[in-house]
Amino acid sequence: MQKLNFINDKKELFVFFIILTLTLIFTLLFQYNNYKTITTNSIYKTQAQVINKYEKEDFDVYKLQTDDFTFFTSTSKEVALEKLDFLDISILTLNISFIDYLKGFYAKSFNIYKFQKNTIKKDLSDNIKSQHVDKNISEIYEAIFLAIPTNSGLRDIFAIYSISHLIAISGFHLGVLSFILYFVLYYPYDYLHNRYFPYRNKRFDILCVVVSILFIYLIFTNLVPSLLRAFVMMILGIFILRANIKLISFETLLITLLFILVVFPKYIFSISLWFSILGVFYIFLFIKYFQNLNKMFLFIFFNIWIFASFNPVVHYFFGVTSLIQLSSPLITFVFTLFYPFELFLHLIGYGSLLDKFLNYSISLDFYTYEVFTPLWFFVTYLLVSFFSIFSRYFFYFLNILLMFFNIYIYY
Repeated sequence: MQKLNFINDKKELFVFFIILTLTLIFTLLFQYNNYKTITTNSIYKTQAQVINKYEKEDFDVYKLQTDDFTFFTSTSKEVALEKLDFLDISILTLNISFIDYLKGFYAKSFNIYKFQKNTIKKDLSDNIKSQHVDKNISEIYEAIFLAIPTNSGLRDIFAIYSISHLIAISGFHLGVLSFILYFVLYYPYDYLHNRYFPYRNKRFDILCVVVSILFIYLIFTNLVPSLLRAFVMMILGIFILRANIKLISFETLLITLLFILVVFPKYIFSISLWFSILGVFYIFLFIKYFQNLNKMFLFIFFNIWIFASFNPVVHYFFGVTSLIQLSSPLITFVFTLFYPFELFLHLIGYGSLLDKFLNYSISLDFYTYEVFTPLWFFVTYLLVSFFSIFSRYFFYFLNILLMFFNIYIYY
């Protein structure tokens, strides 16, 4: 049976556009109403949770999350807040624009008081910390399991290794969790299915339960953009497969992006989301042009090509460069085993098993230098990448560009 497209004619395209437009208008009106609520008076009192902490020499900067918005503030060292702390806080809301509100604004604050609030996330974080002596190691596992940001020192180390994509929870982590949940649920449900309701679609039922659990996990992580992208694509994928529509298509990726942006307009400013979208884009390009090659060759070549193809994008924003980054494809492959293994170890209370190895890895000192992608090359590269969807010759040109760029930054 021939696979269909998600949108097959101009009428469907028009209806889709109208739905997106109306959704965007509703979302922006809702967000604008929240914005007016906090800016009506110059002082706004709220409750917030500390999401991240940026330590400076004389003061600390905090990223805080309320039920409706994200903002930044700074305090003296004496306040001494920690990630996941809950606060009563008052902020000055003068001169905050609606765009600033969506992006996450900076506000001066006062009357800051911590209060106790027990949450599952805090309990899990404390459990992870109890299994490790080194704070940095704890933060690595809090990041990959709970989406709690790491400190700036660790972020620099991940950038040197070019493995930031492994630390930020995304589609890979969602895929591993999906597999684990499906495996755990399969045999108990198989027994119930055969005994009580053999007429039902067993795999689809289990998949629905898995998706429900993953949705709770998505909320639990405060809708991390890269994880949100993966989850939306997963939902679309289930619908698309059942409707006999092409699953791996750039159209699906575009619909995912548009859906996220109309429902969560603030994510248009999220580099994490754009990196996630572009990462999947290059994966789709790889599949489109390399899928018929030898499977063993593809298994080895996949991570290498994705790493090389994404480098011009990453280096436009982050210039840190080191020869150790060439090991990123290998580390990515090892991480596919490391992640579920460490998840299991933490569940049984033996999460510290590989701490010595991690401590050694993050303590190594590598020579680094800065190379940024020039704007003209960045724009050219993205345009050639886009036209590679339609033309094999543009794809050949894309490979020439990425090859020369990687030689340029590492030679």
